[in-house]
Amino acid sequence: MSKVFFTDMRCRVGTSLLHKLGSLLDKAGFAQIPFTKRYAAVKIHFGEPGNLSALRPNYAKTVADKITALGGRPFLTDCSTLYVGRRSNALDHLESAWENGYNALSCGCPILMGDGLKGTDDVEVPVPGGQLLKTALIGRTVMDADIIISLSHFKGHECAGFGGALKNIGMGCGSRAGKMVMHNDGKPQVYPGACTGCRFCSRSCAHGAISFGADGKARIDHTKCVGCGRCIGSCAFHAIENDSAGANDTLSKKIAEYTAAVLAGREHFHISVAAQISPYCDCHGDNDAAIVPDIGIFASFDPVAIDRACIDAVNAAPSLRDGQAGDHFSGIHPAANWRAALDHAEAIGLGEQQYNIVRI
Repeated sequence: MSKVFFTDMRCRVGTSLLHKLGSLLDKAGFAQIPFTKRYAAVKIHFGEPGNLSALRPNYAKTVADKITALGGRPFLTDCSTLYVGRRSNALDHLESAWENGYNALSCGCPILMGDGLKGTDDVEVPVPGGQLLKTALIGRTVMDADIIISLSHFKGHECAGFGGALKNIGMGCGSRAGKMVMHNDGKPQVYPGACTGCRFCSRSCAHGAISFGADGKARIDHTKCVGCGRCIGSCAFHAIENDSAGANDTLSKKIAEYTAAVLAGREHFHISVAAQISPYCDCHGDNDAAIVPDIGIFASFDPVAIDRACIDAVNAAPSLRDGQAGDHFSGIHPAANWRAALDHAEAIGLGEQQYNIVRI
């Protein structure tokens, strides 16, 4: 069984959570990774401004400093979002990261956006063992890295049930077009009220699917459109969005397959902080109160095992809403099946749900 290393959030006087995180990495075998003179992408969610449950930059600095001490070249990274918000392009995303305290000084390493200025700089890579997808559209900078380190805030999610290592990597490393593949089984549509007729979208369409009516508004011919999502990335006015969302189970399985595409053939390691466990994703510009007390910090070479260990620990904890233990994620998001991603990830050989906890 995979080993998942764990330390709780309790700190004696003179010992900080950052010290405990460093010790956790040491005991988990972080130094076994050949970092010397290699680029290490630390995949993190910088948090939508206004959300106060996302991870503080101090955690990232501890990880980056450890990589640097081992001879590596760390950088923090994330890819653009598909939805309307303040992280849908590199400039807004960086400003959001700065607002939340992330910069080269606070984190001890540079910040590089994973998929370019507009979220369209990606690489099509194979999905090993893919059942729903054969290829994935991953941010080019992510694929250029030699090593992938996932640093995630473990929390709930309204579609996937939970957000941990799999979602941080799979959804987080997809370009805007890749995110559309995961989120959507349909094709984009234009909202005329938001369209300014700037025609930038047509410049990014390789299939001639976009035309303009007498009113100057864009129109998408779905008989020509292939659903690549390039037009979404090129629109500065959020006038082009997803047409129809896929089933939650399908979304979760695609996240697992995108994770497999990112990690294939490279060293990888996963850290999850199960604290301020909010019911919704950090992509929201706000956060609800935590659903359970703070749990601790987990680390593992197995992304499936660490996610399952976090789920089990959260579900074993008493709810801060009714005081009862149980399946908190299913209770909060009954339409989401948190098992879907884990079962599928295990089926395609990404990791295993059986694990041994090693307490530090």
